Amino acid sequence: MAKPPTLPISDHSGGSGSQPQQTVSAPAFRTFLSRLSSSIRQSLSQRRPWLELVDRSAISRPDSLTDAYSRIRRNLPYFKVNYVTIVSLVLALSLLSHPLSLLVLICLFGSWIFLYLFRPSDQPVVILGRTFSDRETLGVLVILTIVVVFLTSVGSLLTSALMIGLGIVCLHGAFRVPEDLFLDDQEPSNTGLLSFLSGAATSAAVAAASTPVSGRV
Repeated sequence: MAKPPTLPISDHSGGSGSQPQQTVSAPAFRTFLSRLSSSIRQSLSQRRPWLELVDRSAISRPDSLTDAYSRIRRNLPYFKVNYVTIVSLVLALSLLSHPLSLLVLICLFGSWIFLYLFRPSDQPVVILGRTFSDRETLGVLVILTIVVVFLTSVGSLLTSALMIGLGIVCLHGAFRVPEDLFLDDQEPSNTGLLSFLSGAATSAAVAAASTPVSGRV
């Protein structure tokens, strides 16, 4: 009995056109998230006890504006992590009370992440059939950020929240007597949460450079 002929079957999985495109450089993005997470944990471990922050026995009215300014200068480096946490909580509460502004900021941040910061350089941005270069993409994102921050209610919301947070920090720093504080002068000033952006950006750049992609135009 004759053997039936074998029908040719094309392998669709091997073509480059059928493979899903990677919109984010995974190694760089994972490095950024890992660096961010470790920096936040390190910073939170350096915070001062909250009971020490609100110690009523150490609260007194400053004698003058000079005394208040001197107290703020001494309290800021000692309670810096606590103060950053307070400002962040004020910002978070302000955004949660305005869901639309929070959604706009999330979309803006996601646009920077997926369209520019961690997008593989060999995959151009294509919108409505038009290909955008990296320079054009960066220009559009910058303009969009300026419009969102300075020409909408999001900017006023962020400014108000920052002013309230900084006001709380300055008020506490002026009324908190710093005589019982012992700040370690050898403690590095650019560690933890205050410097995670630079370290994360450097690590992400190294991870992105290690991938075999072509340079951006």
